[in-house]
Amino acid sequence: MLESVLVHRKVTVKNKITVKILTSVGLIALSVILPQIVHLALGQPGGVQLLPMYLPVLIGGCLLGSKWAIVVGALSPVVSFAITSMFGEAMPALPRLPFMVAELAVFAVVSGLFSKKIYEKGLWAFPAVILAQLAGRAVFLCLVAIFQNIAPFTVPMIWSQILTGWVGLAIQVVLVPLMIIGLRAILVKDHD
Repeated sequence: MLESVLVHRKVTVKNKITVKILTSVGLIALSVILPQIVHLALGQPGGVQLLPMYLPVLIGGCLLGSKWAIVVGALSPVVSFAITSMFGEAMPALPRLPFMVAELAVFAVVSGLFSKKIYEKGLWAFPAVILAQLAGRAVFLCLVAIFQNIAPFTVPMIWSQILTGWVGLAIQVVLVPLMIIGLRAILVKDHD
C-alpha cells in the first residue's frame, strides 16, 4: 500500500527508501515494546493469548508489501531476543526463536502480497491478515513436526498454544484491518 501511495505522490526513490526504512524500524521497535507492555500488564499468559508481536508484523505486511515486510517479520523476534536477553529474560526464548523467525516472516510475506490490493480497496486487509495468520501458524506447526526430535516442542504442545492464542488472532483479524483501512483513508484520501 505504501509503495503505491509514494508512487502516486511522485516521491523520489531515495525518499521512498527512507520512508520504508523508518516505517520498518518503527514497526520492529513496536514489535519489541508491545510484548513487553503486555507481559508487564498481564504476565506471560497474556503474551501467549494476545500474541502482541504479531500485530506490528501484520501491519508491516499490509503497509510495506512482502519485500520490505519480510525484514520486519524476520528481524522482530531477533531484535526482541537480543534486547531482552540483555535484561535476563529473553523473549522469545532461544529454542523458540528460529520457529518464530520463520513464522513471522511468513506472516509478513503473505500479508504483504495483498499490499497493492489494499491500496485499491482497504477491505483486502481482512483476507490479508486471515491468510497470513493461517499460513504463519501452519509453518510454525510444520517446522515443529519436522524438527520435534531436536526441538523442545511437540506438535500437541504447539497446537495447544495455537488454541490458546486464538483470542489474539481474533483481535488482530479485526484490529489490524481497521488500522490499515484508517491509514489508507488518511494516505489515499487525496486521490481516491
